[in-house]
Amino acid sequence: MIRTLLADDQNLVRAGFRSILSDEDGIEVVGEAANGAEAVARTRELRPDVVLMDIRMPEMDGLEATRVIVTDPRLDGVKVIILTTFDLDDYVYGALRAGASGFLVKDTEPAELIHAVRVVARGDALIAPSVTRRLIAEFAGRVKRPEPGPRLNALTEREREVMALVAAGLSNDEIAARLVLSPATAKTHVSRIMTKLGSRDRAQIVVLAYEAGMITPGWLTP
Repeated sequence: MIRTLLADDQNLVRAGFRSILSDEDGIEVVGEAANGAEAVARTRELRPDVVLMDIRMPEMDGLEATRVIVTDPRLDGVKVIILTTFDLDDYVYGALRAGASGFLVKDTEPAELIHAVRVVARGDALIAPSVTRRLIAEFAGRVKRPEPGPRLNALTEREREVMALVAAGLSNDEIAARLVLSPATAKTHVSRIMTKLGSRDRAQIVVLAYEAGMITPGWLTP
């Protein structure tokens, strides 16, 4: 059973998400929060597997709440999916840096929301490829990118190639098809990359690849 917590300052939004998720086998909504501070408190109390976190909330925004949750050793294993009305929200990049494992806009189809909860709960990260491409294009040039550090230097040429494709939003199956690998081999490469970089999930690979200048707007041909 995947235990979920809903954090949003709008009652109707929480009710809608609760209705969608509660109808699914294997998913249970264990609590709700109307602001970031309450989201942190409820997460510590209930220890959900996944928190669906709105970004713009009173008292403490979703970005700070996410940062508090993912850095609390008592909450190790809790995953956060950021939900917002704006897929180009200025907070998106910060949310990924804060440790969010997924990012979805609120007009996501119910099936996509359910899929996101399941994907993140099993330890993967989910950022829609369209959102990833927009994110890269929107914030290109805004942040000064550091030179690749020692951790990136530890990657093999193939691992760098796989890392760039992960950062572009491709799934393991899509990476395998593009590089003519088996899905199992692609998954192994991703796991090794995460280990070498000390990344908690695929979302952190996106952040590191972006900051290292490994990906730029329009670099990946569909």
